[in-house]
Amino acid sequence: MMIEVLKSKLHCVRVTEANLNYMGSITIDEDLMDAANMIAGEKVHIVDNNNGERFETYIIKGERGSGCICLNGAAARKVQVGDIVIIMSYAMMDFEEAKSFKPMVVFPDSATNKLVL
Repeated sequence: MMIEVLKSKLHCVRVTEANLNYMGSITIDEDLMDAANMIAGEKVHIVDNNNGERFETYIIKGERGSGCICLNGAAARKVQVGDIVIIMSYAMMDFEEAKSFKPMVVFPDSATNKLVL
C-alpha cells in the first residue's frame, strides 16, 4: 500500500511579494528550497496563518539568499505581503517505509526568512 506523507516543510516564513501579473506559482529563495529538500516545479501546499487560506501551486527558484517568498498569479490574491505562511510538500511511499521516514522541517527566521544557524 502506498500513502502520501509530509516530505518537506518551511514553517512560518513571511510573504515578501505578491505578484498578480504572473502566470502562477510561488517563488522561494533557493537557500530555503535546499534546506527543505524542495525542487523547482514541485507541487506545494500553502497555508496562510493570517487569514486561513489553503491552496496548492508549484515552486519557482528565487534568488539565493534573498529571503524571497513571492506568491504569483491567482495565488497572489490569497495572501498579503507580510503574512506568515507554511509551505509543505508531500511524497508517496510504501506504508512500511513511511513508518520510519522523517520529513525535512525548516524553521527560518520569520522576520527575514533567513536560515537560523
